[in-house]
Amino acid sequence: MNPRLRLTLCVLLLAGTIYGLWPRPALRHPPGVLVAAEPEQHLIAGGTLPATHGWTLTAAATYTIQARVLHTRRYWDDGSALVPYDVALGWGRMSDQAVLDQLKISQSTRFMFYRWENAPPIPAAEIVCHASNNHLIAASPAVAAVIRRLRTGQIATLRGYLVNATGPDGGHWNTSLARTDNGPGACELFYVESARAEDDVI
Repeated sequence: MNPRLRLTLCVLLLAGTIYGLWPRPALRHPPGVLVAAEPEQHLIAGGTLPATHGWTLTAAATYTIQARVLHTRRYWDDGSALVPYDVALGWGRMSDQAVLDQLKISQSTRFMFYRWENAPPIPAAEIVCHASNNHLIAASPAVAAVIRRLRTGQIATLRGYLVNATGPDGGHWNTSLARTDNGPGACELFYVESARAEDDVI
């Protein structure tokens, strides 16, 4: 191959990779609650799901959530083969632009963080129980594509199972089954079978 052509192709490939990973601008909405409904969860007696990247998955509950995307984070850690993306979601007043404009939301080390100036716009306890950090496991390449394209501000609907996972080395990664917890162990480990974000549907 011509060296100049090879260089051009490498540059185009690098540019495409950067474009695909670069976060898209956040969507803004008029003030007001966008998603009033609570997530729907129903405990089940532990069904085995298809193994994923060497992890054994056991369903703990069916789970459906419609929520506003508050933040997304791509990880490259030891768990990233199973869960490449964490997505922070908010509902109730945590889907209200007027509330979110007064919060700084971020993700790091598999946690969601939020902070405010002076005083929280709504009670801190309400923030905890109306926002969650979700470790998303895609059930198919098509669902993975929807998750990858999620952007802050979108309204997303995700359906599947909250799961407990056992890794190929025997390690465990368990889901939260409550919306009122906080800190280590409070994140949802979510096996997503279907995903919709505005016009992006699988």
